[in-house]
Amino acid sequence: MSDVLSLNGVSAHYGSSHVLFDVSLRVKQGEIVCLLGRNGAGKTTTIKSVMGLVGVSSGTVTFAGEQLQRMQTDQIARRGVGYVADGRIIFPDLTVQENLEVGAKKGPSPVGFEWTVERIYDLFPPLRKLAKNLGAYLSGGEQQMLAVGRTLMGNPSLLLLDEPVEGVAPIIVKDLGQQLKKLKDLGLTILFSEQNVPFATAIADRGYVIEKGQIRFEGTMDELSSNEEVKRKYLML
Repeated sequence: MSDVLSLNGVSAHYGSSHVLFDVSLRVKQGEIVCLLGRNGAGKTTTIKSVMGLVGVSSGTVTFAGEQLQRMQTDQIARRGVGYVADGRIIFPDLTVQENLEVGAKKGPSPVGFEWTVERIYDLFPPLRKLAKNLGAYLSGGEQQMLAVGRTLMGNPSLLLLDEPVEGVAPIIVKDLGQQLKKLKDLGLTILFSEQNVPFATAIADRGYVIEKGQIRFEGTMDELSSNEEVKRKYLML
């Protein structure tokens, strides 16, 4: 399988603060890959560096053979990268259906069909019953489903998720994991950041551990699960 996304020697700054140091990772076609680490480790900055929301000071970010590190966020999105930010950013004054319709964008899709509102409802059945409800009145888990659904309406070939289950009820965590695995089965490629190690272990093919802006481990989830030193030192397990 070829690499859909690769970061090679990426460094990034917030102003004068150096936050990423020579970060390299790869995501192959059809994989689910997780980026694990504690608060402040550099997970969100890494995801944002792919999306053009944080400037890359050195190194390369390559998606589908094209370098992204000098592109604007809208240009990256048009190339097929979908981004679900932490904090479940939706339009609170729009209904569930209106939120989904806002995200609609024509384009090639790796899943064999274009996403429609009805297909999102099939993927996330709770949203169908909430179609006319305003986003502001959804639970955290419902908002997360909506945020993912709205991003899928853009027909991305790579889905980036920043801490998708933070603050989400356990039953929704389980359901969301199942839906992400369905997306993988359809052919979508996924990179997500997370602190919830059991959730990540249950759905990811491979993982990277980041600490203080540097990758400290990479391997399969089985290899991570059996590496007590890495878990203790970087994940507090």
